[in-house]
Amino acid sequence: MMPSHTVRILVATRPVDFRKGHDGLAALVQATLKEDPFTGAVFVFRAKRADRLKLLFWDGSGLVMAYKRLEDSTFTWPTVRDGVIRLNRAQFEALFAGLDWRRVKALEARRPTAAE
Repeated sequence: MMPSHTVRILVATRPVDFRKGHDGLAALVQATLKEDPFTGAVFVFRAKRADRLKLLFWDGSGLVMAYKRLEDSTFTWPTVRDGVIRLNRAQFEALFAGLDWRRVKALEARRPTAAE
């Protein structure tokens, strides 16, 4: 269920009401984040309690929502402010695992012009 390297991953920086389901989160994506929830981008939401997150994405046939709660620790979240931040896949995987995603830098290699 992890996103591909080309998928945009956007983290809402303000906590949301975790009683919201698919439609409520999709409405937040449109109204608050000014994004289209049906593009295939992964939207990450946090609860007021820093130990919970929800993911929302469109898989081509429907909205998918996933929920994760850490048992003995909290997620590392960006500073609470209005807006959204973008994570690369390596940062997202670290966040999802409960690690400090701010310390992760993805390797970027230039595309070869020809096969060797």
